[in-house]
Amino acid sequence: MNFMTKEEFINESNIEIIQKLMEINNGYITTKELENLDISRNYLSLMTKKNLIEKVAKGIYIDSNKIEDIYYVFSVSTPKIIYSHMTALYFHNLSIKAPDSSFDITVTKKYNNPKLKKHNVFYVDDKLYNIGLTEVKTPNGNNVKAYDVERCICDIIRSKKRMDMEHVKYAVKEYLKRNDSDLIKLSKYADMFGIKEEVMNFVGMMYE
Repeated sequence: MNFMTKEEFINESNIEIIQKLMEINNGYITTKELENLDISRNYLSLMTKKNLIEKVAKGIYIDSNKIEDIYYVFSVSTPKIIYSHMTALYFHNLSIKAPDSSFDITVTKKYNNPKLKKHNVFYVDDKLYNIGLTEVKTPNGNNVKAYDVERCICDIIRSKKRMDMEHVKYAVKEYLKRNDSDLIKLSKYADMFGIKEEVMNFVGMMYE
């Protein structure tokens, strides 16, 4: 019978803890989570060498058997961003097509990060940042921060010069067909942004 040394046992037990955490997190683990549990990040290097995990971003690792969720990884690595406009509408099943490598995201005016450069960034005042904030699931089943449908409809109408107009029309028309569309909430949000008349007129034109 072979017995593990104390060091091997510690390694195995910590790796098992990490693997259990990854099961809970849909295959992901971060260095921050390990720090909170007082587990050395050296275990991540050890697991990477064993091809158990892969590094997908700074401080973020994924089970080697999983497919990377680009929306989730970007959200975790840049926690101040909120998916908005057409990207958020894609999560809400109101977009003609899936986003490519460039996402629509919203941040506060004071926020700056080099990772934002290749994305379609919308800057808002702090008082508008949390309006309609919710959590949605990506196609891979991970939770990310995004705006709710009514906030997105307001956003794409007030930013329509930066949008594909056919995509804007499609999203609004499909929104109006939904059983869960909330025109009272939509009107309330539009009022907060000072675009109530513009939004309601546009919505009125999209009724079939």
